[in-house]
Amino acid sequence: MGQITKRGEYQWRAKVRRKGFPEQSRTFTYREDAEKWIRTVERELETSGFVDRREADKNTLGEVLRRYQQEVTPTKRSASIESVKIDVIMKDAVLPKLKMSALAGSAIASWRDRRLKEVSGATVNREIDVLSAVLNHARREWGIHVENPIPFIKRPEKARARDRRFSAEEESYLLAALTGGERLADGTFSKGARNPWLLPLVQLAIETAMRRGELLSLTWENVDLERQTAHLPLTKNGDARTVPLSTRAVAILKALPAPEAKEDVEDGTEVQRSGPVFRTTALALRKGFARAIERAQEQYRADCKQAKLRPVAGFLEDVHFHDTRHEAASRLAERLNNVLELSAVTGHKDLRMLKRYYHPRAEDLAKKLG
Repeated sequence: MGQITKRGEYQWRAKVRRKGFPEQSRTFTYREDAEKWIRTVERELETSGFVDRREADKNTLGEVLRRYQQEVTPTKRSASIESVKIDVIMKDAVLPKLKMSALAGSAIASWRDRRLKEVSGATVNREIDVLSAVLNHARREWGIHVENPIPFIKRPEKARARDRRFSAEEESYLLAALTGGERLADGTFSKGARNPWLLPLVQLAIETAMRRGELLSLTWENVDLERQTAHLPLTKNGDARTVPLSTRAVAILKALPAPEAKEDVEDGTEVQRSGPVFRTTALALRKGFARAIERAQEQYRADCKQAKLRPVAGFLEDVHFHDTRHEAASRLAERLNNVLELSAVTGHKDLRMLKRYYHPRAEDLAKKLG
């Protein structure tokens, strides 16, 4: 049964009690709105269409996002990435302040349009995925009964698959830009990459098609240089995989700085290396790679100017570290004719996804045709 009481001069509190159901209450500015709300709730109770909206009325989207970030996100393998995406959503001036009960498709669509003015459609789609996961979890686990409006809004169009490959000249300048950076006698550093792990990381990525996270998580305990394998206990698709290493990949690994690998005084054998293969972070790799691209472009333009040549348009532009995986997959495909063998090396379960990474050059295919 519904009941309305006046609270102060400008508020009306409506309550609905029904045996077998939790008490519902809400405050309104106008009595007419309180009466309408009571009729709606009573109708739901009578027709078994009742939805407990108390938690949805109490919590804002921002509060739910923060709770999810603290309780659920840390349990995921992609915790750091998801946490960043939640922080980005929280920076919006409107969306996080909305009550969960007021979260309509129009509000999500407006937020989507604001984000599309700042970032690409692919980025917005990934943020929408996180937002949808939060809403679904809140409904299933926390009793915050809201309908997820995301399936009903239009998503940004998917970006075209990247087909960026390095030319021989681009690769040469990039690898050169990843060298140097040594400390000089006066305490300063020479021009180049100060991080000694960047060059071998990029070289091994191009040689093996391993992802950035796989390279950074690789440990010496899972590397067998004699058998020429590198075991990855946990990969992006959730399965373990063992990556075959070419002789060049083995040489890159053997040349890595390893201060803990000392020779045994008695028999002269090398002590087994342990711990991470690459002692650096994802942030350091990302920044170092971007700076190397800039140095390579600068050196290329200077060399062209000195040789009185016109620089090639787009030289090392629109390049990301993940493009090394595209490059590696295409090179491996030239050596492995069996597509199943290629997928075993790259770790793709779906051959359609593998096709997104394999980008043969037309001139190379022409040579095969004869």
